[in-house]
Amino acid sequence: MIRKEAKDALMRWRGVILAALIGAFGLRLLLATFGIMPWIGGLLVALSVVMLFASLQRMRFFSGRDGPGVVQVVEGQLSYFGPLDGGIVSLTEMNRIELDPTCQPACWRFFQGGQNPVHIPVNAEGSEQLFDIFARLPGIDTGRMLDELRGNAQQPVVIWRKDDLRLH
Repeated sequence: MIRKEAKDALMRWRGVILAALIGAFGLRLLLATFGIMPWIGGLLVALSVVMLFASLQRMRFFSGRDGPGVVQVVEGQLSYFGPLDGGIVSLTEMNRIELDPTCQPACWRFFQGGQNPVHIPVNAEGSEQLFDIFARLPGIDTGRMLDELRGNAQQPVVIWRKDDLRLH
């Protein structure tokens, strides 16, 4: 049995650990083999660097799982089921995302025309799935988004807007 804290830490660092293992294997192939294998090793080292960068970004995004509610992403639809409210946003109809640090805990606000915004706490169960949604949005600056998430903003910040890609 593994303690919950240790399991959570391993789960949080799993991408970095996997990237390091792939990089070490690739480095071994690069330095200790001949023929085509060093080329494969070099590709694995390059892949591990990309994986490491992506894993570190994902780690910066992760805010925990102890917040209220549950997030689900199914077939192009983002759903939030909270203790007091909830909502559904179609990913193709979504037109704006904001980070609202004035909520306790801070929350993401997803806007879709003709509907009330869906508020999702940054630490809701399943909120790590939101990183994949953000990464697919055209024109989003994930570095800026992560900086705003970890910054000390005092008011809501527009993270992405569908109709105005010049924000990023």
